[in-house]
Amino acid sequence: QVQLVESGGGLVQAGGSLRLSCAASGSIFSINVMGWYRQAPGKQRELVAAITDGGITNYADSVKGRITISRDNAKNTVYLQMNSLKPEDTAVYYCNAKAITILPSRYLEVWGQGTLVTVSS
Repeated sequence: QVQLVESGGGLVQAGGSLRLSCAASGSIFSINVMGWYRQAPGKQRELVAAITDGGITNYADSVKGRITISRDNAKNTVYLQMNSLKPEDTAVYYCNAKAITILPSRYLEVWGQGTLVTVSS
């Protein structure tokens, strides 16, 4: 079993910054990919950024240059540093992990509960 716990969401003015954190716990052998998705009201969930255990990153075009994803493999934690935030960044942000468990060995995709980011104009 793997659980993802997210934190760091809140209210911020346009141009401000937030850092989201997501910590994975459970019977984890490794986490191949960790990432952040977001879903705004009336819209589908979309990828914001993802990072592999080797440090390869992928960003949505809308956030390139403003958002940085990083991870601490020893802590099974991923971070999303968001700068120069815009009102259109307002959404529920969800952590995602693709993990290998132990006892027994499994490959799982796990989602966090979501954390709300609101950017005021």
